[in-house]
Amino acid sequence: MIRVLVADDQEAVRRSVRRILEAQPDIEVVGEAVDGLAALELAADLRPDVALVDIRMPRLDGLEVTRRLSGSVRVVVLTTFDLDEYVYPALQHGAAGFLLKRSGPSLLAEAVRAAANGESLISPSVTVRLLKHVTAPRRPARSAAPVVALTEREVEIAGHVAAGRTNADIAAELFISAGTVKTHVASIQRKLGVANRVGIAVHAWEMGYPVPQ
Repeated sequence: MIRVLVADDQEAVRRSVRRILEAQPDIEVVGEAVDGLAALELAADLRPDVALVDIRMPRLDGLEVTRRLSGSVRVVVLTTFDLDEYVYPALQHGAAGFLLKRSGPSLLAEAVRAAANGESLISPSVTVRLLKHVTAPRRPARSAAPVVALTEREVEIAGHVAAGRTNADIAAELFISAGTVKTHVASIQRKLGVANRVGIAVHAWEMGYPVPQ
């Protein structure tokens, strides 16, 4: 079972998320937090696999919660807003995904499973669009020298990651094995010094790598 902590200051949201997740045979909601500090305390006590964290909460916001939990709990950030000034910092702080609260039940469950499996939900209809928005002001010219030397294949795979493709999707597209893709992704993360696939996606958008549509 994937053990999940839900942190949101709105009881209706917590109740809705719990109902959706507990309808899944492989997901269990082990706790609910009403604010950021409570989220940290419950995470320490309950040791969940994944924390669904509202970006705007009293006492401690989701950005700081994400920063403190990164490395010990996989965090998926939740928000009501399509374009939120906290999204980019949250991804930099190690968030394993980003999800709008109005996303459907299947996407919510998919985000939890992806985070638990060490991957990140990067939905072309949600997260990639947000990554484009938040990284556009920071993206250097395409002719700028890359900060980190990735191989041609790694640049190609980073672009596919930024498009929201899974390892299996990338393998099928590039006619290589999923294991080979996994090895490349691990190498890219190591070279960039990022914690997850979202970090790869942010870098790909910033550097202007080709991102398949």
